[in-house]
Amino acid sequence: MKAVVAIDSLKGSLSSIEAGNAIADGIHRSIPDAEVIVRPLADGGEGTVDALVQGMNGKLAHIYVTGPLGEPQNCSYGIIEETKTAIMEMSAAAGITLVPDEKKNPLHTTTYGVGEMIRDAIEKGCRRFIIGIGGSATNDGGIGMLQALGYGFLDASGKQVSYGAKGLRTLAAITDTDVLPELKNCEFHIACDVTNPLCGKTGASAVYGPQKGATPEMITDMDTWLSDYATLAKKSFEKADAAYPGTGAAGGLGFAFLTFTNAILKSGIQIVLEETRLEDYIKDADIVITGEGRLDGQTAMGKAPVGVAKLAKKHNIPVIAFAGSVTKDAIKCNKNGIDAFFPIVRGITTLEEAMKTENAKENMTDTVEQVFRLWKIC
Repeated sequence: MKAVVAIDSLKGSLSSIEAGNAIADGIHRSIPDAEVIVRPLADGGEGTVDALVQGMNGKLAHIYVTGPLGEPQNCSYGIIEETKTAIMEMSAAAGITLVPDEKKNPLHTTTYGVGEMIRDAIEKGCRRFIIGIGGSATNDGGIGMLQALGYGFLDASGKQVSYGAKGLRTLAAITDTDVLPELKNCEFHIACDVTNPLCGKTGASAVYGPQKGATPEMITDMDTWLSDYATLAKKSFEKADAAYPGTGAAGGLGFAFLTFTNAILKSGIQIVLEETRLEDYIKDADIVITGEGRLDGQTAMGKAPVGVAKLAKKHNIPVIAFAGSVTKDAIKCNKNGIDAFFPIVRGITTLEEAMKTENAKENMTDTVEQVFRLWKIC
């Protein structure tokens, strides 16, 4: 029997690879001679760097960058040497979790550190980038990132505008004379699962501004400034399109990537499945195993386990899923490629106990063993 395992992390308990290895142990307990292949899985958000670095023989780079509040921030990103690919999460440098509640204010938070991460990877020889842009603390239209890469975002006196969305207020000119020369040879695959435009009622400021600390007045101002920024960009950069789906992601970072770099926006799970070449592994498998921390109705709407299931169903392969917990509406997953799913918690326990790494590993392995004992006798 050949089994391919691609399970998302059980956040706070097991990484993608740890969960996959626990599943492999359970299968081997019941079917010792089974061929089990464990592949990394993530959805482009938190945990993507760790999953792909662990699963694709990568390494982590650790650097200090400018954090969202302009202070030094220690962050890390992944490098896959074989393909000179850098794997990043913008939240490592400009994430909302880096900003205390009392300091949340998108007028001041910057994406400059994201550009510093990219610059560091370029200097290390990377020319391909996979970047997840969820979880931002910013609404600066990505100009901070672009400033770090050498673009000029200048006020009327020819000086670089200040950090944060407030810098857009005084923006008068955009220049590219000092852009890092290697940038033109770089390609960016941006993991983006939202379709918001840059401006308007469904734009970056209106939809995501409040959670970043914006008041109604700020939202109105920032939306106007972003619109003016897009109009100015369009004069010199023909790719500028503020209405394009996803340009409003991460406070306009989607717009910055699409306008000023060689970038494409894709769903996070699509990028991960392509980069890990999962279909190559599962096309001749007897069974595919997936899952995540909590399997629910949202899973059925296109999260990582359903992405795996759809690939498997292209080849008519049965799919089962394991999860830390399942909800009543998880039954929707059965209509989206997951043939059966199983919670791994095996008795009454507290959430804290269930999420301890050793307990989660044991529960996963024990549950999988019993499921595959059934497979063995069928």
